[in-house]
Amino acid sequence: MLIIGIAGGTGCGKTTVVNQILNELPEGEVGIISQDSYYMDTTHLSYEERVKINFDHPRSIDFELLENHLKELKAGRAIDQPVYSFVKHNRTGDTIKTKPRKVIIVEGILILTNPELRKMFDIKIFVHADSDERLIRRLKRDITERGRDIDEVLSRYQTTLKPMHQQFIEPMKEYADIIIPNNKYNTVAVNIVKTIINEKLN
Repeated sequence: MLIIGIAGGTGCGKTTVVNQILNELPEGEVGIISQDSYYMDTTHLSYEERVKINFDHPRSIDFELLENHLKELKAGRAIDQPVYSFVKHNRTGDTIKTKPRKVIIVEGILILTNPELRKMFDIKIFVHADSDERLIRRLKRDITERGRDIDEVLSRYQTTLKPMHQQFIEPMKEYADIIIPNNKYNTVAVNIVKTIINEKLN
């Protein structure tokens, strides 16, 4: 099994890169695990308390569960991936049965901050995008998909997103095997990744 970690700041275009990689690969041979499914369970907190959580800090992620799940998949066993609701700021209680695949892509802004996880990745990718570009994408997404208002998104960006990006996410570039600049459509880097995956699959 080949495990690929794809990190980068919020709104950097990780999903685009993941989709570009998936487009060319045989269906059913690649599985996706999103860090967002592994936010800590906050059932014991009220909604008001949950809203105050800094979701851009590594502490907000249940890395232990994510590691255990990757180990299970590596051992050939299926896992129950948690389902997370951004509207409720909590896990929904539902799970998605995820079977082992030849290639597993783990994507999320904080996945390279965890040393144990980094050891498990065969390829570590960092998607880089200009900070203005990322803010615009984040604004559009949070307002249309996550029911946030513009003031809330901007205030979160200034108080947590930006400082957390500078403290935890940007420095992770040094651990990346490949850095993909996503300000333009970057076919070369994506093609390199596809080639490595295809070699593994064949």
